[in-house]
Amino acid sequence: MSTYDITIIGSGPGGYVAAIRCAQLGMKTALIEKYDTLGGTCLNVGCIPSKALLDSSEHFHNATHNFAEHGIDVKGVKANIEQMINRKNAVVQQTTQGIKFLMDKNDIDVHHGLGSFIDKNTVKVLAADKSETTITTKNVLIATGSKPNFFPGMEPDKKRIITSTEALNMQEIPKTMVVIGGGVIGLELGSVFSRLGTKVEVVEFANKIIPAMDGTMSKELTRVLKKEGFKFHLQHKVQKVTNTGKSVKVVALNKKDEEVTLEADYCLVAVGRKPFTQGLGLENAGVKLNDKGQVEVNNNLQTNVSNIYAIGDVVRGAMLAHKAEEEGVFVAELLAGQKPHLDYNLIPGVVYTWPEVASVGKTEEELIAAGKEIKVGQFPIKALGRARASMDIAGTIKVIADKETDEVLGVHMIAPRAADLIMEAVVAMEYRASAEDIARICHPHPTYSEGVKEAALAATENRPLHI
Repeated sequence: MSTYDITIIGSGPGGYVAAIRCAQLGMKTALIEKYDTLGGTCLNVGCIPSKALLDSSEHFHNATHNFAEHGIDVKGVKANIEQMINRKNAVVQQTTQGIKFLMDKNDIDVHHGLGSFIDKNTVKVLAADKSETTITTKNVLIATGSKPNFFPGMEPDKKRIITSTEALNMQEIPKTMVVIGGGVIGLELGSVFSRLGTKVEVVEFANKIIPAMDGTMSKELTRVLKKEGFKFHLQHKVQKVTNTGKSVKVVALNKKDEEVTLEADYCLVAVGRKPFTQGLGLENAGVKLNDKGQVEVNNNLQTNVSNIYAIGDVVRGAMLAHKAEEEGVFVAELLAGQKPHLDYNLIPGVVYTWPEVASVGKTEEELIAAGKEIKVGQFPIKALGRARASMDIAGTIKVIADKETDEVLGVHMIAPRAADLIMEAVVAMEYRASAEDIARICHPHPTYSEGVKEAALAATENRPLHI
Protein backbone atom coordinates (compact mmCIF):
# COMPACT_ATOMS: atom_id res chain seq x y z
CA MET A 1 0.00 0.00 0.00
CA SER A 2 1.30 3.48 -0.99
CA THR A 3 0.39 6.81 0.61
CA TYR A 4 0.27 10.12 -1.26
CA ASP A 5 -0.61 13.77 -0.75
CA ILE A 6 -2.63 13.67 -3.95
CA THR A 7 -3.70 10.99 -6.41
CA ILE A 8 -4.76 12.03 -9.90
CA ILE A 9 -6.97 9.73 -11.97
CA GLY A 10 -6.42 10.35 -15.66
CA SER A 11 -3.27 11.48 -17.49
CA GLY A 12 -4.71 13.79 -20.12
CA PRO A 13 -3.61 17.46 -20.33
CA GLY A 14 -5.50 18.29 -17.16
CA GLY A 15 -4.25 15.31 -15.19
CA TYR A 16 -0.58 15.26 -16.15
CA VAL A 17 -0.20 19.05 -15.86
CA ALA A 18 -1.86 18.94 -12.44
CA ALA A 19 0.56 16.19 -11.43
CA ILE A 20 3.57 18.26 -12.50
CA ARG A 21 2.37 21.35 -10.63
CA CYS A 22 1.56 19.34 -7.50
CA ALA A 23 5.04 17.81 -7.57
CA GLN A 24 6.62 21.23 -8.08
CA LEU A 25 4.79 22.42 -4.98
CA GLY A 26 6.23 19.60 -2.89
CA MET A 27 3.35 17.13 -2.85
CA LYS A 28 3.96 13.40 -3.08
CA THR A 29 1.98 12.68 -6.23
CA ALA A 30 0.49 9.61 -7.90
CA LEU A 31 -0.92 9.53 -11.43
CA ILE A 32 -3.24 6.74 -12.54
CA GLU A 33 -3.76 5.95 -16.23
CA LYS A 34 -5.77 3.00 -17.51
CA TYR A 35 -4.02 2.87 -20.89
CA ASP A 36 -0.41 1.94 -21.64
CA THR A 37 0.49 5.43 -22.84
CA LEU A 38 0.06 8.75 -21.04
CA GLY A 39 -1.60 11.85 -22.44
CA GLY A 40 -5.26 10.86 -22.55
CA THR A 41 -7.57 11.57 -25.48
CA CYS A 42 -5.81 14.78 -26.47
CA LEU A 43 -2.38 13.33 -27.11
CA ASN A 44 -3.42 9.87 -28.30
CA VAL A 45 -6.67 10.22 -30.27
CA GLY A 46 -7.53 13.92 -30.23
CA CYS A 47 -5.70 17.24 -30.44
CA ILE A 48 -2.22 16.07 -31.44
CA PRO A 49 -3.00 13.35 -34.03
CA SER A 50 -5.73 15.44 -35.64
CA LYS A 51 -3.36 18.39 -36.06
CA ALA A 52 -0.73 16.07 -37.54
CA LEU A 53 -3.22 14.91 -40.19
CA LEU A 54 -4.53 18.43 -40.73
CA ASP A 55 -0.99 19.61 -41.52
CA SER A 56 -0.28 16.65 -43.80
CA SER A 57 -3.51 17.14 -45.74
CA GLU A 58 -2.89 20.90 -46.01
CA HIS A 59 0.53 20.24 -47.54
CA PHE A 60 -1.09 17.93 -50.10
CA HIS A 61 -3.81 20.48 -50.86
CA ASN A 62 -1.24 23.21 -51.42
CA ALA A 63 0.83 20.96 -53.67
CA THR A 64 -2.17 20.18 -55.86
CA HIS A 65 -3.85 23.61 -55.80
CA ASN A 66 -1.40 26.40 -54.98
CA PHE A 67 2.17 25.41 -55.81
CA ALA A 68 1.84 26.21 -59.53
CA GLU A 69 0.82 29.80 -58.77
CA HIS A 70 3.93 30.11 -56.61
CA GLY A 71 6.06 28.95 -59.53
CA ILE A 72 6.58 25.45 -58.19
CA ASP A 73 5.85 22.85 -60.85
CA VAL A 74 5.05 19.40 -59.51
CA LYS A 75 3.63 16.40 -61.33
CA GLY A 76 2.14 13.12 -60.26
CA VAL A 77 1.42 14.21 -56.67
CA LYS A 78 -0.39 11.48 -54.77
CA ALA A 79 -1.75 11.27 -51.25
CA ASN A 80 -0.23 8.36 -49.32
CA ILE A 81 -2.69 7.85 -46.46
CA GLU A 82 -0.60 5.02 -45.01
CA GLN A 83 2.43 7.28 -44.62
CA MET A 84 0.29 10.09 -43.24
CA ILE A 85 -1.02 7.74 -40.54
CA ASN A 86 2.51 6.47 -39.85
CA ARG A 87 3.80 10.03 -39.40
CA LYS A 88 0.84 10.85 -37.17
CA ASN A 89 1.57 7.80 -35.05
CA ALA A 90 5.23 8.82 -34.73
CA VAL A 91 4.20 12.29 -33.56
CA VAL A 92 1.86 10.75 -30.99
CA GLN A 93 4.54 8.34 -29.76
CA GLN A 94 7.13 11.08 -29.40
CA THR A 95 4.67 13.31 -27.53
CA THR A 96 3.43 10.65 -25.11
CA GLN A 97 7.00 9.58 -24.38
CA GLY A 98 7.68 13.21 -23.56
CA ILE A 99 4.96 13.06 -20.89
CA LYS A 100 6.56 9.95 -19.40
CA PHE A 101 9.87 11.84 -19.25
CA LEU A 102 8.17 14.70 -17.39
CA MET A 103 6.66 12.29 -14.88
CA ASP A 104 10.08 10.76 -14.18
CA LYS A 105 11.72 14.17 -14.00
CA ASN A 106 9.23 15.34 -11.36
CA ASP A 107 9.31 12.09 -9.31
CA ILE A 108 5.65 11.35 -9.97
CA ASP A 109 4.60 7.73 -9.41
CA VAL A 110 2.64 6.46 -12.42
CA HIS A 111 0.26 3.54 -11.92
CA HIS A 112 -1.14 1.93 -15.08
CA GLY A 113 -4.59 0.42 -14.66
CA LEU A 114 -8.21 1.30 -13.95
CA GLY A 115 -8.44 3.56 -10.93
CA SER A 116 -11.56 3.36 -8.77
CA PHE A 117 -12.59 4.58 -5.33
CA ILE A 118 -12.79 2.22 -2.37
CA ASP A 119 -13.60 5.23 -0.20
CA LYS A 120 -12.75 8.94 -0.26
CA ASN A 121 -9.13 8.34 0.82
CA THR A 122 -8.48 4.98 -0.81
CA VAL A 123 -8.11 4.21 -4.52
CA LYS A 124 -7.67 0.80 -6.12
CA VAL A 125 -5.71 0.34 -9.35
CA LEU A 126 -6.62 -2.73 -11.38
CA ALA A 127 -3.86 -3.41 -13.93
CA ALA A 128 -4.29 -5.14 -17.28
CA ASP A 129 -2.80 -8.34 -15.84
CA LYS A 130 -5.52 -8.23 -13.11
CA SER A 131 -3.02 -7.36 -10.37
CA GLU A 132 -4.21 -4.76 -7.86
CA THR A 133 -2.53 -1.87 -6.09
CA THR A 134 -4.16 0.02 -3.24
CA ILE A 135 -3.37 3.68 -2.72
CA THR A 136 -4.16 5.78 0.34
CA THR A 137 -4.25 9.48 -0.34
CA LYS A 138 -5.01 12.78 1.34
CA ASN A 139 -6.62 14.28 -1.78
CA VAL A 140 -7.90 12.96 -5.10
CA LEU A 141 -8.24 14.76 -8.43
CA ILE A 142 -10.60 13.28 -11.02
CA ALA A 143 -9.36 14.05 -14.54
CA THR A 144 -10.90 11.22 -16.56
CA GLY A 145 -11.97 13.33 -19.52
CA SER A 146 -14.61 12.44 -22.07
CA LYS A 147 -15.48 10.06 -24.88
CA PRO A 148 -17.30 10.51 -28.22
CA ASN A 149 -21.01 11.14 -27.91
CA PHE A 150 -23.80 9.85 -30.14
CA PHE A 151 -27.58 9.87 -30.20
CA PRO A 152 -30.08 7.06 -30.86
CA GLY A 153 -30.02 5.94 -34.47
CA MET A 154 -26.40 6.91 -35.09
CA GLU A 155 -24.60 4.34 -32.94
CA PRO A 156 -21.05 3.85 -34.28
CA ASP A 157 -20.07 0.34 -35.39
CA LYS A 158 -16.42 1.48 -35.79
CA LYS A 159 -16.38 0.06 -39.32
CA ARG A 160 -18.29 2.41 -41.59
CA ILE A 161 -20.14 4.39 -38.92
CA ILE A 162 -17.14 5.84 -37.15
CA THR A 163 -16.08 8.33 -34.48
CA SER A 164 -13.06 10.62 -34.44
CA THR A 165 -10.97 7.77 -32.98
CA GLU A 166 -11.45 5.56 -36.06
CA ALA A 167 -11.20 8.52 -38.46
CA LEU A 168 -7.66 9.16 -37.20
CA ASN A 169 -6.61 5.69 -38.31
CA MET A 170 -8.28 5.37 -41.70
CA GLN A 171 -6.54 3.00 -44.10
CA GLU A 172 -8.09 4.48 -47.22
CA ILE A 173 -9.21 7.83 -48.59
CA PRO A 174 -12.98 7.58 -48.99
CA LYS A 175 -14.61 8.89 -52.14
CA THR A 176 -17.53 10.17 -50.08
CA MET A 177 -18.18 10.87 -46.38
CA VAL A 178 -21.14 12.17 -44.40
CA VAL A 179 -20.21 14.04 -41.23
CA ILE A 180 -22.90 14.32 -38.58
CA GLY A 181 -22.16 17.49 -36.64
CA GLY A 182 -20.95 20.88 -37.86
CA GLY A 183 -18.85 21.61 -34.79
CA VAL A 184 -15.11 21.62 -34.22
CA ILE A 185 -14.40 17.88 -34.51
CA GLY A 186 -16.57 17.30 -37.56
CA LEU A 187 -15.20 20.26 -39.52
CA GLU A 188 -11.56 19.56 -38.66
CA LEU A 189 -11.67 15.90 -39.66
CA GLY A 190 -13.95 16.71 -42.58
CA SER A 191 -11.25 19.14 -43.76
CA VAL A 192 -8.59 16.43 -43.58
CA PHE A 193 -10.47 14.18 -45.97
CA SER A 194 -11.86 16.95 -48.18
CA ARG A 195 -8.31 18.15 -48.90
CA LEU A 196 -7.36 14.59 -49.86
CA GLY A 197 -10.20 14.42 -52.39
CA THR A 198 -13.16 13.09 -50.41
CA LYS A 199 -16.58 14.60 -51.16
CA VAL A 200 -17.78 15.69 -47.72
CA GLU A 201 -21.37 16.43 -46.73
CA VAL A 202 -22.13 17.82 -43.27
CA VAL A 203 -25.44 17.30 -41.49
CA GLU A 204 -26.05 19.81 -38.68
CA PHE A 205 -29.09 20.15 -36.41
CA ALA A 206 -28.56 23.90 -35.83
CA ASN A 207 -29.09 26.60 -38.46
CA LYS A 208 -25.35 27.26 -38.79
CA ILE A 209 -22.01 25.52 -38.39
CA ILE A 210 -19.81 26.12 -35.30
CA PRO A 211 -23.07 27.25 -33.61
CA ALA A 212 -21.40 28.18 -30.31
CA MET A 213 -19.10 30.72 -31.98
CA ASP A 214 -19.78 34.23 -33.29
CA GLY A 215 -22.20 34.31 -36.22
CA THR A 216 -19.80 36.22 -38.47
CA MET A 217 -17.25 33.43 -38.08
CA SER A 218 -19.86 30.82 -38.96
CA LYS A 219 -20.85 32.66 -42.15
CA GLU A 220 -17.27 33.17 -43.27
CA LEU A 221 -16.20 29.58 -42.54
CA THR A 222 -19.26 28.27 -44.37
CA ARG A 223 -18.27 30.32 -47.42
CA VAL A 224 -14.66 29.07 -47.29
CA LEU A 225 -15.58 25.40 -46.88
CA LYS A 226 -18.23 25.51 -49.60
CA LYS A 227 -15.57 26.85 -51.93
CA GLU A 228 -13.41 23.84 -51.00
CA GLY A 229 -16.25 21.46 -51.89
CA PHE A 230 -18.13 20.92 -48.64
CA LYS A 231 -21.91 20.54 -48.85
CA PHE A 232 -23.99 21.50 -45.83
CA HIS A 233 -27.39 20.26 -44.70
CA LEU A 234 -28.36 22.65 -41.92
CA GLN A 235 -31.39 22.28 -39.64
CA HIS A 236 -31.47 18.56 -40.37
CA LYS A 237 -32.19 15.99 -37.66
CA VAL A 238 -30.63 12.57 -38.21
CA GLN A 239 -33.08 9.71 -37.79
CA LYS A 240 -31.07 6.65 -38.69
CA VAL A 241 -27.63 5.66 -39.94
CA THR A 242 -27.27 2.21 -41.53
CA ASN A 243 -24.18 0.28 -42.58
CA THR A 244 -25.24 -1.40 -45.84
CA GLY A 245 -22.00 -3.35 -46.19
CA LYS A 246 -19.95 -1.32 -48.66
CA SER A 247 -21.49 2.04 -47.80
CA VAL A 248 -23.67 3.87 -45.29
CA LYS A 249 -27.13 5.38 -45.58
CA VAL A 250 -28.05 8.43 -43.50
CA VAL A 251 -31.71 9.37 -43.15
CA ALA A 252 -32.55 12.82 -41.77
CA LEU A 253 -35.51 15.19 -41.52
CA ASN A 254 -35.10 18.73 -42.83
CA LYS A 255 -36.74 21.80 -41.26
CA LYS A 256 -39.95 21.03 -43.20
CA ASP A 257 -39.97 17.51 -41.70
CA GLU A 258 -39.25 16.07 -45.13
CA GLU A 259 -37.10 12.94 -45.27
CA VAL A 260 -33.65 13.34 -46.82
CA THR A 261 -31.42 10.35 -47.58
CA LEU A 262 -27.65 10.61 -48.04
CA GLU A 263 -25.32 7.79 -49.06
CA ALA A 264 -21.55 7.66 -48.62
CA ASP A 265 -18.60 5.34 -48.08
CA TYR A 266 -18.36 6.34 -44.41
CA CYS A 267 -20.31 8.28 -41.82
CA LEU A 268 -18.35 10.21 -39.18
CA VAL A 269 -20.41 10.80 -36.03
CA ALA A 270 -19.12 14.04 -34.51
CA VAL A 271 -21.88 15.35 -32.24
CA GLY A 272 -19.63 16.27 -29.35
CA ARG A 273 -18.29 14.36 -26.38
CA LYS A 274 -19.64 13.25 -23.02
CA PRO A 275 -17.98 12.99 -19.57
CA PHE A 276 -16.30 9.67 -18.81
CA THR A 277 -16.86 8.37 -15.28
CA GLN A 278 -17.48 4.68 -15.98
CA GLY A 279 -15.77 2.33 -13.51
CA LEU A 280 -14.63 5.11 -11.16
CA GLY A 281 -16.72 3.88 -8.25
CA LEU A 282 -17.81 7.43 -7.41
CA GLU A 283 -20.63 6.05 -5.28
CA ASN A 284 -18.08 4.48 -2.93
CA ALA A 285 -16.70 7.94 -2.17
CA GLY A 286 -20.09 9.66 -2.22
CA VAL A 287 -19.24 11.94 -5.17
CA LYS A 288 -22.28 13.43 -6.91
CA LEU A 289 -22.94 13.75 -10.63
CA ASN A 290 -25.28 16.34 -12.16
CA ASP A 291 -28.07 15.62 -14.65
CA LYS A 292 -25.58 15.88 -17.54
CA GLY A 293 -23.38 13.13 -16.12
CA GLN A 294 -20.69 15.62 -15.12
CA VAL A 295 -18.95 15.53 -11.76
CA GLU A 296 -20.51 18.35 -9.75
CA VAL A 297 -17.98 20.93 -8.50
CA ASN A 298 -17.99 24.35 -6.84
CA ASN A 299 -15.99 27.42 -7.91
CA ASN A 300 -12.84 25.82 -6.45
CA LEU A 301 -13.40 22.67 -8.54
CA GLN A 302 -14.15 20.80 -5.31
CA THR A 303 -16.78 18.08 -5.30
CA ASN A 304 -19.32 17.56 -2.53
CA VAL A 305 -16.63 15.42 -0.86
CA SER A 306 -14.14 17.95 0.54
CA ASN A 307 -10.88 16.16 -0.38
CA ILE A 308 -11.95 15.18 -3.90
CA TYR A 309 -11.63 17.60 -6.84
CA ALA A 310 -12.43 17.28 -10.55
CA ILE A 311 -11.29 19.10 -13.70
CA GLY A 312 -11.49 19.14 -17.49
CA ASP A 313 -14.07 17.44 -19.69
CA VAL A 314 -15.56 15.57 -16.74
CA VAL A 315 -16.85 18.85 -15.20
CA ARG A 316 -18.93 21.75 -16.54
CA GLY A 317 -17.61 24.16 -19.13
CA ALA A 318 -15.96 23.96 -22.52
CA MET A 319 -14.24 20.67 -23.36
CA LEU A 320 -10.81 22.10 -24.15
CA ALA A 321 -7.38 20.71 -23.32
CA HIS A 322 -6.04 24.11 -22.26
CA LYS A 323 -9.04 24.68 -20.00
CA ALA A 324 -8.27 21.36 -18.28
CA GLU A 325 -4.59 22.34 -17.90
CA GLU A 326 -5.46 25.63 -16.24
CA GLU A 327 -7.91 23.90 -13.92
CA GLY A 328 -5.26 21.35 -12.98
CA VAL A 329 -2.82 24.09 -12.03
CA PHE A 330 -5.61 25.91 -10.18
CA VAL A 331 -6.34 22.89 -7.96
CA ALA A 332 -2.65 22.22 -7.29
CA GLU A 333 -2.02 25.80 -6.20
CA LEU A 334 -5.22 25.93 -4.16
CA LEU A 335 -4.13 22.82 -2.22
CA ALA A 336 -0.74 24.47 -1.64
CA GLY A 337 -2.43 27.44 0.03
CA GLN A 338 -2.01 29.83 -2.87
CA LYS A 339 -4.72 32.00 -4.44
CA PRO A 340 -4.85 31.00 -8.12
CA HIS A 341 -6.83 32.85 -10.77
CA LEU A 342 -8.92 31.43 -13.62
CA ASP A 343 -11.26 33.51 -15.80
CA TYR A 344 -13.47 31.21 -17.86
CA ASN A 345 -14.56 34.11 -20.08
CA LEU A 346 -10.99 34.46 -21.30
CA ILE A 347 -10.35 30.85 -22.33
CA PRO A 348 -9.89 30.99 -26.11
CA GLY A 349 -11.54 28.54 -28.48
CA VAL A 350 -10.04 27.41 -31.80
CA VAL A 351 -11.18 25.49 -34.87
CA TYR A 352 -8.16 24.17 -36.79
CA THR A 353 -9.58 24.34 -40.28
CA TRP A 354 -7.68 26.51 -42.79
CA PRO A 355 -7.98 29.33 -42.29
CA GLU A 356 -8.27 28.74 -38.56
CA VAL A 357 -11.10 30.17 -36.46
CA ALA A 358 -10.36 31.57 -33.00
CA SER A 359 -12.44 33.35 -30.42
CA VAL A 360 -12.23 34.82 -26.92
CA GLY A 361 -14.78 36.63 -24.77
CA LYS A 362 -18.40 37.23 -25.70
CA THR A 363 -19.93 36.88 -29.15
CA GLU A 364 -21.91 39.70 -30.72
CA GLU A 365 -25.08 37.63 -30.33
CA GLU A 366 -24.46 37.10 -26.60
CA LEU A 367 -23.82 40.80 -25.98
CA ILE A 368 -26.91 41.89 -27.90
CA ALA A 369 -29.03 39.36 -25.99
CA ALA A 370 -27.65 40.76 -22.73
CA GLY A 371 -28.68 44.28 -23.78
CA LYS A 372 -25.10 45.53 -23.93
CA GLU A 373 -24.33 48.68 -25.93
CA ILE A 374 -21.40 47.74 -28.16
CA LYS A 375 -19.14 48.90 -30.99
CA VAL A 376 -17.99 46.43 -33.63
CA GLY A 377 -14.92 46.75 -35.83
CA GLN A 378 -14.00 44.34 -38.64
CA PHE A 379 -11.09 44.06 -41.03
CA PRO A 380 -10.83 41.63 -43.98
CA ILE A 381 -7.71 39.48 -44.21
CA LYS A 382 -7.46 40.12 -47.98
CA ALA A 383 -6.60 43.77 -47.26
CA LEU A 384 -3.30 42.72 -45.63
CA GLY A 385 -0.12 42.78 -47.68
CA ARG A 386 1.12 39.63 -45.89
CA ALA A 387 -2.04 37.78 -46.89
CA ARG A 388 -1.67 38.64 -50.56
CA ALA A 389 1.99 37.67 -50.48
CA SER A 390 1.15 34.22 -49.11
CA MET A 391 -2.11 33.73 -51.08
CA ASP A 392 -4.04 33.30 -47.82
CA ILE A 393 -6.68 35.98 -48.33
CA ALA A 394 -9.81 34.41 -46.81
CA GLY A 395 -11.16 35.53 -43.46
CA THR A 396 -11.87 38.49 -41.23
CA ILE A 397 -10.98 39.80 -37.77
CA LYS A 398 -13.69 41.23 -35.52
CA VAL A 399 -13.22 43.30 -32.36
CA ILE A 400 -16.20 44.05 -30.12
CA ALA A 401 -15.92 46.80 -27.49
CA ASP A 402 -18.15 48.45 -24.91
CA LYS A 403 -19.77 51.50 -26.54
CA GLU A 404 -19.19 53.74 -23.53
CA THR A 405 -15.89 52.55 -22.02
CA ASP A 406 -14.24 51.08 -25.15
CA GLU A 407 -13.22 47.97 -23.13
CA VAL A 408 -12.74 44.97 -25.42
CA LEU A 409 -15.48 42.42 -24.74
CA GLY A 410 -14.82 39.89 -27.47
CA VAL A 411 -12.45 39.18 -30.34
CA HIS A 412 -13.28 36.71 -33.10
CA MET A 413 -11.26 35.85 -36.16
CA ILE A 414 -11.03 33.53 -39.10
CA ALA A 415 -7.51 33.92 -40.40
CA PRO A 416 -4.24 32.13 -41.13
CA ARG A 417 -2.68 31.19 -37.76
CA ALA A 418 -5.68 32.56 -35.88
CA ALA A 419 -4.88 30.06 -33.11
CA ASP A 420 -1.73 32.05 -32.41
CA LEU A 421 -3.09 35.51 -33.25
CA ILE A 422 -5.91 35.21 -30.69
CA MET A 423 -3.43 35.37 -27.80
CA GLU A 424 -2.90 39.10 -28.37
CA ALA A 425 -6.59 39.55 -27.63
CA VAL A 426 -6.48 37.23 -24.61
CA VAL A 427 -3.61 39.19 -23.04
CA ALA A 428 -5.28 42.52 -23.81
CA MET A 429 -8.60 41.39 -22.30
CA GLU A 430 -6.90 39.90 -19.24
CA TYR A 431 -5.66 43.42 -18.47
CA ARG A 432 -9.02 44.97 -19.48
CA ALA A 433 -7.59 46.84 -22.42
CA SER A 434 -9.66 49.12 -24.61
CA ALA A 435 -9.91 48.83 -28.38
CA GLU A 436 -7.87 52.04 -28.57
CA ASP A 437 -5.11 50.42 -26.48
CA ILE A 438 -4.74 47.67 -29.09
CA ALA A 439 -5.02 50.16 -31.96
CA ARG A 440 -2.17 52.30 -30.59
CA ILE A 441 0.28 49.38 -30.23
CA CYS A 442 2.83 49.16 -33.04
CA HIS A 443 2.38 45.92 -34.99
CA PRO A 444 5.11 44.59 -37.31
CA HIS A 445 4.62 44.84 -41.06
CA PRO A 446 3.86 42.81 -43.04
CA THR A 447 2.03 40.41 -40.70
CA TYR A 448 -1.40 38.98 -40.07
CA SER A 449 -1.34 40.63 -36.65
CA GLU A 450 -1.86 43.98 -38.36
CA GLY A 451 -5.41 42.82 -38.93
CA VAL A 452 -6.00 42.87 -35.17
CA LYS A 453 -4.78 46.47 -35.01
CA GLU A 454 -6.96 47.47 -37.97
CA ALA A 455 -10.07 45.79 -36.50
CA ALA A 456 -9.40 47.60 -33.21
CA LEU A 457 -9.10 50.88 -35.13
CA ALA A 458 -12.40 50.11 -36.81
CA ALA A 459 -14.02 49.50 -33.42
CA THR A 460 -12.50 52.62 -31.83
CA GLU A 461 -13.45 55.39 -34.26
CA ASN A 462 -14.31 53.48 -37.41
CA ARG A 463 -10.96 54.54 -38.81
CA PRO A 464 -9.06 51.53 -40.22
CA LEU A 465 -6.07 52.67 -42.23
CA HIS A 466 -5.90 50.09 -45.00
CA ILE A 467 -9.47 49.78 -46.23
